Amino acid sequence: MKTLTLASIYEKQNFLNEALEIYQEIYKREPNNKEAIVAIERIKRSKVKFSGVNTKMRDLFVKMQSKEDYNEILRWLKQPCN
Repeated sequence: MKTLTLASIYEKQNFLNEALEIYQEIYKREPNNKEAIVAIERIKRSKVKFSGVNTKMRDLFVKMQSKEDYNEILRWLKQPCN
């Protein structure tokens, strides 16, 4: 079962999409759940605040499994800023 605790863990680990999905499911089941309502708003605000993040590289970093992944991230980090 998807719970506030699981959503909170995802949020603390910065898996915001997963956390948001769980909070929204909780809200659908319990429309008066203030913790879910506050969390949904908090995550939505944080997504707007960081909308310029390179999600491809972020996801590669989070799911990195090989030396090639590591080298790709290093190449990207060494690029000049635009």
